[in-house]
Amino acid sequence: MLRAIWPGVLLVAAIVGAAFALRRIPGMGLLSPMILSILLGIAVRNTIGAPAAAQPGVAFSARRLLRLGIILLGVQLTASQIAEVGATGLAILVLSVVATFLVTVWLGRLLGVERKLTELIAGGTSICGASAVIATNTVTAAPEEDVAYALACVTLFGSIAMFVYPLLPGVLHLSPRSYGLWAGASIHEIAQVVGATFQDSPQAGEFGTIAKLSRVMLLAPMVMALGLVGARRLAPQGGTGKAPVPWFVLGFAALVALNSVIAVPAEVRAALAVAAIVLLSMALAALGLAADIGKLRVKGARPLLLGLLASLFIAGFSLTLVKLTA
Repeated sequence: MLRAIWPGVLLVAAIVGAAFALRRIPGMGLLSPMILSILLGIAVRNTIGAPAAAQPGVAFSARRLLRLGIILLGVQLTASQIAEVGATGLAILVLSVVATFLVTVWLGRLLGVERKLTELIAGGTSICGASAVIATNTVTAAPEEDVAYALACVTLFGSIAMFVYPLLPGVLHLSPRSYGLWAGASIHEIAQVVGATFQDSPQAGEFGTIAKLSRVMLLAPMVMALGLVGARRLAPQGGTGKAPVPWFVLGFAALVALNSVIAVPAEVRAALAVAAIVLLSMALAALGLAADIGKLRVKGARPLLLGLLASLFIAGFSLTLVKLTA
């Protein structure tokens, strides 16, 4: 087993190392190592290609390391942080996630975007960007090209939001707490939320980060619900109608619970958070190594339009809820 996977794992690790190195270049730090990893993986796949001997390790990274990385994301969140958001804040987060996912799926049908790609864009936009896209794909099982396209959508529009949002608190008459909640409820990536909110004030930054982490917690029920829907969809075709048990999602929830009752040292939590980013970056590099850029072009502009509309919807919907409850 180890002998078969090590060439591919080493290739993936080398790509991730290059991604982290690229972030040292001025301006490149705005992109997460996960996004840079998949971009580099796509570049390698579509220029020199990946050797056949690397395929088992690439597949191992895209599946097993992905699940382990998602589990480790749980170390970033505790029950006390969720409590800081308050009942109203949590209601805004839940409603924003559910409404955005459902509206995106509806818009995808309207625009004629493939169901699997629509679900990936819906998951990434409604919850937490790249991590949600790849977690959603564990039950959606979309082609690598769909994953790459969905990641491009959430990265593009999340990055735009990171620069546009800081211009709006004064215009919209938002307090630092309200602005933090809005950004945490609607911007895609954690890093993008941090970038957008701390430009306003430390209070907005701290509350926005907590709100965003609380929104990440909704990843677990979303993946489980998608698995159930998928199983029922396959039931008429001979499926069991039972959803597969997403053990990695349960592991994520268990780590959140453990982190809530045990005082994990800050340095240990920081190390595990870095490990999660590295593992997820390796998974995305592996997905990039399997993505054919020619197939990406075939997708056309409709999925990109879907990503734009979904991003605009979650921004407008969550802002309305924040203003109504302020």
